[in-house]
Amino acid sequence: MLSIQDVIDYCDLDRGEIEAIAEHEHIPVTVAAEMSQVLLCTPDGVCRLHTMIIENMQHACDTGQYEHVKELAETYEHLQRTHPIPSH
Repeated sequence: MLSIQDVIDYCDLDRGEIEAIAEHEHIPVTVAAEMSQVLLCTPDGVCRLHTMIIENMQHACDTGQYEHVKELAETYEHLQRTHPIPSH
């Protein structure tokens, strides 16, 4: 049986990025890991990943979850470095 860490290790995103997808889409982390691989296949998918994390940060800010905003900002910085927004 695969552990959640095994699934995450298979992905091209880190745990924080996958957890952000799960949070945004209200899905389990394992499903978010699978979804991440599909999103990374197209420029539009990569843009969608960026949008998801930004929307998560906005929601956390709106609800006063400032520590979570900080965590998401760090996650977003990593996403920007590893999977920048493609230029169309």
